[in-house]
Amino acid sequence: MAVKRQAFGFGFVPAESEHHFLVNIPRSNDGKVIIYERFKWQENVEIQTIDYTIDRPKVELGKHKWKLIEDSLKCEFNGRLKKEKLPIGKWHTGQVPVQRLFGKEMVLLAWAIEDCDPSVIPTAIKNWLGLSPEERWWLFTMTNAATGGLKDKRGWRKAVRFALTENPVEESNRQMELFDLLIGRKIDD
Repeated sequence: MAVKRQAFGFGFVPAESEHHFLVNIPRSNDGKVIIYERFKWQENVEIQTIDYTIDRPKVELGKHKWKLIEDSLKCEFNGRLKKEKLPIGKWHTGQVPVQRLFGKEMVLLAWAIEDCDPSVIPTAIKNWLGLSPEERWWLFTMTNAATGGLKDKRGWRKAVRFALTENPVEESNRQMELFDLLIGRKIDD
């Protein structure tokens, strides 16, 4: 008989890897959603304790901006979880763990919109969805290496914002054009 994997939140299975992201969603509408990258899971506790010596806050969003992206994230991740025969996830007030690769993708989108006008968030979502998961992972890795802290809002982080929010691209060449923008290649008109 096969052992069923216990998954939490969006695909996080501590038995496979304790590396995950934790989304802290406040009850109040004026609170901040904070996403942490974590490498340790505390078993049998209702609320995870954040250890600032090893847990890293990656991004902070106002609740309004979070609400504008949460459905797109949920649909994208749940579609992939269904294919893996894992339980689907949902966002709720409090702490929601997210599998590490989904977390990288989520943080990339959050970095793109953290300092933008909310009116361009639909463009960011469209461009983010146009990237493959592997491209999102690569962009997260490059950005995280240079500017992955909570307050690091320059360099790669700024480039991600411009690429995803200020460059609505046509369907046919979206992925290559976004990649070209991020690495600084000139795009032909």
